[in-house]
Amino acid sequence: MDGASWIRSALGRRTLLRAVAAAGAGGAVSGAASSPAAAGGIGQILQPGRGPIHGRHYLRSDPDEVRWGYVPSTTAAPVLRMRSGETVTVDTVSHEGILEDQGRDPVAWFGRHGVARGEVLTDAIAVARSYDRTVRNFDVDGPHVVTGPIHVAGAAPGDVLKIEVLSVLPRVPYGVVSSRHGKGALPRLAGGAVPAGITEAEIMPPVATDGRPGGDPVRYGNVSVFTPVRATRRGLTGVMPGVAFPLNPFMGMMGVAFTASGSLTDATLNSIPPTLGGGNIDINLLGRGATFYLPVFAEGALFYAGDPHLAMGNGEVALTAMEGSLRATYRLTVVKPGKRGAPSVAFGYPFAETADAWVPIGLSDPDGSTGGQGSDLGIAMRRAVVNALDFLERDRGMDRAVAYAYLSAAANFEVSQVVDRTVGVHAVIPKDHF
Repeated sequence: MDGASWIRSALGRRTLLRAVAAAGAGGAVSGAASSPAAAGGIGQILQPGRGPIHGRHYLRSDPDEVRWGYVPSTTAAPVLRMRSGETVTVDTVSHEGILEDQGRDPVAWFGRHGVARGEVLTDAIAVARSYDRTVRNFDVDGPHVVTGPIHVAGAAPGDVLKIEVLSVLPRVPYGVVSSRHGKGALPRLAGGAVPAGITEAEIMPPVATDGRPGGDPVRYGNVSVFTPVRATRRGLTGVMPGVAFPLNPFMGMMGVAFTASGSLTDATLNSIPPTLGGGNIDINLLGRGATFYLPVFAEGALFYAGDPHLAMGNGEVALTAMEGSLRATYRLTVVKPGKRGAPSVAFGYPFAETADAWVPIGLSDPDGSTGGQGSDLGIAMRRAVVNALDFLERDRGMDRAVAYAYLSAAANFEVSQVVDRTVGVHAVIPKDHF
């Protein structure tokens, strides 16, 4: 069944959009209505400025508020300023449906899947139109629409920015999962090389469909799977032929400015690889109720967000998650060295926390010094173990040898993603063990 059939199913468009608006809203946010219904936002596509806006501040993803393919440097000019401890609602735009291999026309691309023009986000249309086709390079630039940066008063290098995820709202009742040649867990590498462990016949998408030598992204043979959202008694689900799965909205990209370079060609500014400043961290535990801690490298921290996901499995093996635009509300708080409010590890490395678990993180190339699709997952694993040990020893008072034994006996180490050049592993340490 195509997207139009699902969106206009017997459940009704208004019922589905009401469910979409409610998904991820959670409990009350300080200074905001306790639910989207109370805010008067039900039954709407969440166009810019429409529907529930929970934060004290509000940031759109208009062309002047975003970077397409690159993250802010430490010298970037902020598009919004706020005080520590305040809340901000950020509209984010998914890159899927607007990229060069999809034609750079979201109205036409989504229209082919049954989505009416009024159900396509106006900021997605504006971003797609605003970048010069002769300058933007699909094969070099990152795909992500990066919103920000936000200056948080009082943040300085050496501090931690504490990012509390207060609500995460899908802006549309559909998403996209894409697989692109040369990327993902089963890529055909430059020059036609086949990664160790697989054969040419096992590459995805199939080698025979690889049109990259022609130079026209539309003819690259990339595969994008349009995935409508269905409202069920169990909540919102993504629907593909023969399978349905629950949504788990979260922001794949939350970061702070990490490098002082002003060059848009600098690998550490490309939006694809995560760094010590966070960025494209792609950890699916970072939805509503989670807290993400990042070391600060610039005055004001210069927080940004993007790469919105409706659902993602650990590994993100095909290259993308179920990508779909989100509206997220955060509380951003500066934590100074020696003060309570952040794990000790977070003053030097990204660290996450949920209601149920602590989540130490490991990255294969956290300072962007090597990169490459073949990044070593073993490096990421070892760093996640070391960061977990440091946390348990310093913050929980455990003997390091005992902590090492405990991690082996009872903690889980999960692959965050294997597709972002710099790959990631995160530990999940249940709080109820302590």
